[in-house]
Amino acid sequence: MMLLTLAQHAAEPEQYVPHVFWVWPFVAILLSIAVFPLMRRTHHWWEENRSKLIVALILAAVTLLYYGFRGVGVVQHHEGGAAHAAETHEQPPAGHEAGAHAVEAGHAGAPAAPGETAMSAAGEAPAERRTPAGWRTVLAVLHHAVLAEYVPFLTLLFSLYVIAGGIVVRGDVRATPTVNTAILGIGALLASFIGTTGAAMVLIRFLLKTNSERTRKVHTVVFFIFLVANIGGTLLPIGDPPLFLGYLAGVDFFWTLRLWKEWVFMVGLLLVVYYAWDSWAYKHEPEPAIRLDDTQRQPMRIAGLINIVWLLGVVAAVATLDPAKPFPGTQWHAWPYFREIVQLAMVGLSLLTTSKALRVENQFNYVAIGEVACLFIGIFITMQVPIEILQTEGPALGLSQPWHFFWATGMLSSFLDNAPTYVVYFATAGTLAPPGMELMAPVKTATGAIPVPLLVAISCGAVFMGANTYIGNGPNFMVKAIAEQSGVKMPSFFGYMIYPLMILIPAFILLTLVFMM
Repeated sequence: MMLLTLAQHAAEPEQYVPHVFWVWPFVAILLSIAVFPLMRRTHHWWEENRSKLIVALILAAVTLLYYGFRGVGVVQHHEGGAAHAAETHEQPPAGHEAGAHAVEAGHAGAPAAPGETAMSAAGEAPAERRTPAGWRTVLAVLHHAVLAEYVPFLTLLFSLYVIAGGIVVRGDVRATPTVNTAILGIGALLASFIGTTGAAMVLIRFLLKTNSERTRKVHTVVFFIFLVANIGGTLLPIGDPPLFLGYLAGVDFFWTLRLWKEWVFMVGLLLVVYYAWDSWAYKHEPEPAIRLDDTQRQPMRIAGLINIVWLLGVVAAVATLDPAKPFPGTQWHAWPYFREIVQLAMVGLSLLTTSKALRVENQFNYVAIGEVACLFIGIFITMQVPIEILQTEGPALGLSQPWHFFWATGMLSSFLDNAPTYVVYFATAGTLAPPGMELMAPVKTATGAIPVPLLVAISCGAVFMGANTYIGNGPNFMVKAIAEQSGVKMPSFFGYMIYPLMILIPAFILLTLVFMM
């Protein structure tokens, strides 16, 4: 198939780029998350997931209306073997064809995006093909944002969340700095092998119970978000959604293990900082709180271990059931969405084989994952405009060095969600071939390759800096919601950002100097 856009021919007008004004629905949903919990009139209303869903759907509808009525497109001409682009009435969002392949690769057989020109049986392009206008473009946006991105994203998070919710870590050990640091370190390692969501769900309630007698514990939850819900999931594609999308784009499943140096650097540095901070906090705890923590102790035990089998089933499904690749050792390709069906089957087996009493003991409910589902349906749709702008203008941004991509990917991952941001810069890096840089091929980019140092930078930027805000990575919100359900008064949206500014940004500067220059 061949798709020619206006940007591909200097003789024609440039490819349509949305006006920055139409980024406002995406900005509005971010401001809603940040401001509504702080306002007296909206505080209790915003606590309901139904309220979040209403806001998300309204802003998503505005974005879809924009795509339904905007008025630039392409016509495909075939004259003597030369293709020419011209204006018509409509154009699908940039990146919903070539730029979206990194995501859509996981769903072979999906309908072609509007504007795609099918080759004839004889291999000739048709004489003319108009880009479908109006609501056909809306359908293309919905396919890309919802079916190709949101559904796999939420299915993976939901599966890990529910299955891990059946694993109960019992006990109430002393909440000393050494114990808390050990829990964070174990969680950071676990995150790469059962996902940041799975590791967070397994350990967050145990960590909260262990620290229930202490008065100073917000910093512990914040470092848990840093280490377990984000940075820990760097070593395998199952660890964090951006790496999962890279795997779908052709990156080898075990390639991310080469990021171990960056992982060790960040995890080690943050554990040292946390230990120093918690040691200070522990010394300043009220004496009654320390005595209560010393007396109310229970040995650590784990129940619901059958769920480890189902978690491994999810990992195996992600690793092997890619419709774009044959199943290992065979020529069979998984059907579209078969991977997601298998993951949901693992959820069903978990629910059938795990005692309901364990989930009750774990205080398990669907509120936290529901919050993610309600907000991210709006985020994934409204983010299509800023992503389209980046997809179109990305190569002109002047990015060429690893540290450029690390900070560009990271800063956007903080606010734009790290999974689609990874896809945008993956595609951008795939247009470059800096001299002397090792190339990885084949991958789904414009050139079929990507410079390895740039891929390292993009991977680290997306995973590490997803910790900068509550919306940078899906598990962040879930950890926040569970902590608040347990009585921990978590910082507001902007209040949380003070912690990354003090701790993560200096650490990222050191990481840049050591690994990205």
